[in-house]
Amino acid sequence: MQSVSLNELADIHLEEARSASAGRSATTVYGDHSHELRQTLIALAQGESLADHESPGEATLQVLVGRVQMTAGDDTWEGIAGDLVPIPSVRHGLQALDDSVFLLTVRAH
Repeated sequence: MQSVSLNELADIHLEEARSASAGRSATTVYGDHSHELRQTLIALAQGESLADHESPGEATLQVLVGRVQMTAGDDTWEGIAGDLVPIPSVRHGLQALDDSVFLLTVRAH
């Protein structure tokens, strides 16, 4: 059985996000198109965002580091390290209120 340290990956990718021109860094932690689940660790420097986009289907977001804000229509959710939220099934966006890292889990298609 193989394990991954999310804390170590978070540190690495947050440092990469801080120095990247786009202010972000990501890596697939588990899964690909041959698996039913895919988990992606995403790091965003403070103030960076993921523009509004369509829902990936059934998915969750777990904040590992920092503080993020997700918007979906008129709804807003703010999460901090340790929070887990289902991704809304409507168009949504996300902004890093602090340097942040989160784990996105989606059902791969």
